[in-house]
Amino acid sequence: MHKYARWRNLIKGIHDTEKSFRRIVVTGSARLDYYRKGGDSLANRYRYFRLHPFSLRELDPTPTASHLEQLLRFGGFPEPLFRQDEAEHRLWQRDRLARVVREDLRDLERVKEVSLVEQLVDLLPERVGTPLSVANLRQDLAVDHKTVERWLTILENMYVCFRLPPFGSPRIRAVKKEKKLYLWDWSDVADPGARFENLVACQLLKYCHFVEDTEGFRMELRYLRDTDRREVDFVVLRGGRPQFAVECKTGERAISPAVRYCAERTPIPRFFQVHRGDRHYASGKVTVLPFTTFCTELKLP
Repeated sequence: MHKYARWRNLIKGIHDTEKSFRRIVVTGSARLDYYRKGGDSLANRYRYFRLHPFSLRELDPTPTASHLEQLLRFGGFPEPLFRQDEAEHRLWQRDRLARVVREDLRDLERVKEVSLVEQLVDLLPERVGTPLSVANLRQDLAVDHKTVERWLTILENMYVCFRLPPFGSPRIRAVKKEKKLYLWDWSDVADPGARFENLVACQLLKYCHFVEDTEGFRMELRYLRDTDRREVDFVVLRGGRPQFAVECKTGERAISPAVRYCAERTPIPRFFQVHRGDRHYASGKVTVLPFTTFCTELKLP
């Protein structure tokens, strides 16, 4: 189905002629997301849901540290996650990126410098979790700034990566431009801290998309950073209003000074500092807890 550019017209015809006795589920890659924006209208004929990699509570309603380690090691895509074989995992990663860059990119976009896009993909894992400098990428690839920005947008549309804008708060002189980058396959990130943060980013984005797709609220995932480089990793907004913020730590540490600072000076009602250990305690607006407990208590999808 996802290889057929006019799939919308086909589904519309089937629905309009056989809707009394037929129910249709259409699934596919990034191509469906591209093509659903054009062609014949399917207004009032379908519901759009975004499918994410596996999360902790999908593996088990009461996840444990071992479930978290499985996800960190093999990622959330079903083939490597359920096989749990290192060699198969590496082969799957290689084949997936080759298919996205060589096949989907060729079919969906007019990009001549495919080898440079491959270089860009190779540069992204080491930039996960930090404000992304397009200017630095431009210098590394020796291309125009607009070209790098266009390639990043294409990779976002193909579900290779996603970027989060900052959340502005005037009381802390928040940065307003640089976005943070994360990968859909967090297992491709070598640094353990950045990999854990990437996993949390994917879980929170999945939560935002789930609420949007099932309840209709406008959800946003952002991050908080001021001009003095104090940062909280994530802020979840509903209808433009902050609901809670999340800071990631690999170990059981004391509350981050940046979290305390932002908790005192922003309208964000709740702060969570999640980690991979066992400690669970609260201090004012801030709760420190294991990530597995965080997912269970907030009933994240």
